[in-house]
Amino acid sequence: MKLKNIAILSILTATFAGCAASPDKHSKSVELFNGKDLDNFYTYTRLNGTASPADADVFSVEDGAIRISGVRRGCITTKDEFENYKITLEYKWGEDTHPPRKDKARDTGLLIHSVGPDGGFHKTWMYSLEVNIKEGCTGDFWVVGDKSDKYSLTVLASDYQRDGKTFSKFDPKNGKPKTIHTASIEWQDKDVNFKDIKGFRGIKDAENPAGEWNKLEVYARGDTIEVFVNGKFVNKAYNVRPAKGKIQLQSEDAEVFFRRVAIEPL
Repeated sequence: MKLKNIAILSILTATFAGCAASPDKHSKSVELFNGKDLDNFYTYTRLNGTASPADADVFSVEDGAIRISGVRRGCITTKDEFENYKITLEYKWGEDTHPPRKDKARDTGLLIHSVGPDGGFHKTWMYSLEVNIKEGCTGDFWVVGDKSDKYSLTVLASDYQRDGKTFSKFDPKNGKPKTIHTASIEWQDKDVNFKDIKGFRGIKDAENPAGEWNKLEVYARGDTIEVFVNGKFVNKAYNVRPAKGKIQLQSEDAEVFFRRVAIEPL
């Protein structure tokens, strides 16, 4: 399978706006996960530092789905790089959680535009831009970089206070451009009373309850990223750096299943 360096027919030139591209029901996708094995990926964990049979307790295929146990932090990573694409994930949470997040909100993530060495960030993940998958937080953006201008994104965002701290969330109507080189910008309707506890659900959460399947769709088009959770538009970034790279799915202390990992060119 080779979708390496997918060509784009046109580049977005319009000024960033709150409206998002509508998902195309007629476009064709390629399944990166074939339902049987992880042939299109390799594994990496902080303990082993390379693809290893010892990672089988972290990454496996069960009943036609990728199971990530979360018992060690790491990721599965595509062997190829991609640019100008839509990626679709169908996932659900399992029951198991592990220290240091045993009692915390279930957590994983989709890391796109991943570049540099494996384990470059905290000896665990490649430098990348993260679309967070976490109870109450699915759709948050994180910059997983070295705090330099090489890794950044900009979002129309507004600030608010929670537990005495300032947070920023996507606000397409009233927000102002905010560029980050580390940390996060939250999705549009994240609950202002979010608590980092297992099973947390916000009032307007787009994600389904734990144990139910979800669909995450991410459009990486030129230097923009748009995020949909179960068909709901939740976040958008522009001026993203880098704008291409490998794709990682995290193992981060919680059991999660992926029954579909599909990509299509834009």
